[in-house]
Amino acid sequence: MCKAVCKKLPICFLDGYFGIFHHCSVTKELRPEMSLVKMMEAISNAVKNNPFSSPFHQAKCEGFKVNETRTIAAASAKEETSCEFGSNKYYALCGFGGLLSCGITHTAVVPLDLVKCRIQVQPEKYGGIIKGFKVSIKEGGALELTKGWAPTLIGYSMQGICKFGFYEVFKIFYGNLLGEENCFLWRTSLYLISSASAEFFADIALCPMEACKVRIQTQAGWSTTLREGFPRILKEEGVNGFYKGLVPLWCRQIPYTMMKFACFERTVEALYKYVVPKPRVECNKAEQLAVTFTAGYIAGVFCAIVSHPADTIVSKLNQAKGSNFMDIAKDLGFMGMWKGLFPRIIMIGTLTALQWFIYDSVKVYFRLPRPPPPEMPESLKRKMGV
Repeated sequence: MCKAVCKKLPICFLDGYFGIFHHCSVTKELRPEMSLVKMMEAISNAVKNNPFSSPFHQAKCEGFKVNETRTIAAASAKEETSCEFGSNKYYALCGFGGLLSCGITHTAVVPLDLVKCRIQVQPEKYGGIIKGFKVSIKEGGALELTKGWAPTLIGYSMQGICKFGFYEVFKIFYGNLLGEENCFLWRTSLYLISSASAEFFADIALCPMEACKVRIQTQAGWSTTLREGFPRILKEEGVNGFYKGLVPLWCRQIPYTMMKFACFERTVEALYKYVVPKPRVECNKAEQLAVTFTAGYIAGVFCAIVSHPADTIVSKLNQAKGSNFMDIAKDLGFMGMWKGLFPRIIMIGTLTALQWFIYDSVKVYFRLPRPPPPEMPESLKRKMGV
């Protein structure tokens, strides 16, 4: 019987499994006196030594040498991501990152924002930032500084979804229209137009809550909560009451956002090129986020300066009923538009840096694609002889 089996089974199989017959040859019958213990030992050895127990245990291939020093980490060409760049999931998570970055940071600086707004609308009373805090606390206690937190949280969360989510949408959309080479050559213009397009829609989402926030913070005796203030504006002024500040809000936020994104993108590029001693791909996550925070703060300072005059007009406009953009600008004059600039630089610088830090952290956490700073395409290098 053994002979019949031997003829049908592969040699490699017989070498392993017929080791259990080590007291007999494959051409002889199994000895009946084999003990049970020896039988179990034989089976155990056969299992360990059989060539099918591991694909690498006894496999030998002629002409092929395994690289014993190679590791899995070294074999990974690039970091694994959770979704495709430019996919719906990518845009949705970018929007979620914007919600967290804008909602959390703007709500955190509500006390500073309240003092800034009061300095803008009543500079003779509140003076500078230190006096503004003292007067505000004296009038209403420490809780006075939290006025307007609810419309701030809701409004800027909605704005953040549109700002960051639509920025990614428009940057990819306009980039595809330009093509690879023009996308590199005109990348600053690409950042500017993409961020402006995103902010246009973001401010429409923000405007109703901004109107409530400014009135809660600057009008003494007006409603002190969003629950009271929102229906009050709707009843007294209708839907237009929420959007009468939209044009000056665009004038404030669009230049601010253009500077925020374009300055950030180019600052990151410059930091990796001239300051950071190694390429981004060799930096760990903590080092990359440190660069993000630094670039965000630098961008925030410029953002505050560019958008401040319009910010002052928005604050005055929501305080005075029946007023318009041009009337407020004339009443303030050039110097009057710059009231409260110092506290706003502190607020916007810190806020912008934290926004970029949170946004980039969300991308890292969800393993979203994070393209490195742009490099000149090979085709353009050949054309320019670089």
